[in-house]
Amino acid sequence: MQLKSFEHLSPDIMIGAVEEACGRKMTGLAAPLPSYINRVYEFESIERQRYIAKFYRPGRWTYDALREEHDFVLECAACDIPVIAPLKLADGGTLGYVDGFYFAVYPKRFGREMEIKCDDDWRRIGSLLARVHNVGASREAMHRIMHHPLESTGEEIGWLRNGNYVTPIHEQEFFELAEELMEMIIPLFDDIEYIRIHGDSHRANVLERPGEGLMLIDFDDMMLGPPVQDIWLLLPEHANESRQEIALILEGYRMLRDFDAATLQLIEPLRAMRMIYFLAWIGKQTGDYNFESHFSGWGTDAFWRREIADLRNQCHIIKKQL
Repeated sequence: MQLKSFEHLSPDIMIGAVEEACGRKMTGLAAPLPSYINRVYEFESIERQRYIAKFYRPGRWTYDALREEHDFVLECAACDIPVIAPLKLADGGTLGYVDGFYFAVYPKRFGREMEIKCDDDWRRIGSLLARVHNVGASREAMHRIMHHPLESTGEEIGWLRNGNYVTPIHEQEFFELAEELMEMIIPLFDDIEYIRIHGDSHRANVLERPGEGLMLIDFDDMMLGPPVQDIWLLLPEHANESRQEIALILEGYRMLRDFDAATLQLIEPLRAMRMIYFLAWIGKQTGDYNFESHFSGWGTDAFWRREIADLRNQCHIIKKQL
């Protein structure tokens, strides 16, 4: 299934939607910001207040799933965790709707991507994630992805198979390798803690605000998953080459929340799951305007040869740790 195009979502439509939702008159500013999956624009009120509006890609998340993302961020904000919470709109909610698109409006906040310069920076990240996970563990999310091989990864493999995205010459090899991966990692996910997590906590989503500290942004991929998912995405290398960084993150984390050290064995399986996730994620964009300029060569024999080699190498890493 191809997702709906943004082509007809003009600046005039977006400005009008934001004006109605916020109850404020906007100037003509509609500046696009970097975002591939959604459409994100900066707007300005006639009082010179800046806003960021995110228009969600139709078909990716349901209304209930988006509400659960917003609820999580608002709960974090209520606990004084540095996040950017969606604004309450004129109807009392945080989700607007226009021409088939849900959208949310945020206050503009400045910050720069965090630079990790010393051991204490890793500890600060660990403490921030612990605070987020304390909130995440307080409630469930019924409409978000369950980041378990049998659910998320299994669905993505099925999607790639049913869509005939793997070229015929590589199809058997890829799916046999994916099956081998699943057989290895599924038992590792038995009896572990699943909570609401950020889900995409790589370094670009951790901002430094001068004089204020760290801020975690972009909860778009918020999910139910093991807490270690939010930790491994920050690592500079594979787990065996990042032991010092892991120890420092957990030092900060454990000041505020317990962490199950046994789940560190999930880092490399989670990395493999993310590799498959991206194959499916990019495949779902193949009908988009200008797709080729963003993902040149995607889906060719050469592409699948490289991806299979990378996934095979990752399976080898997992086998060595088991």
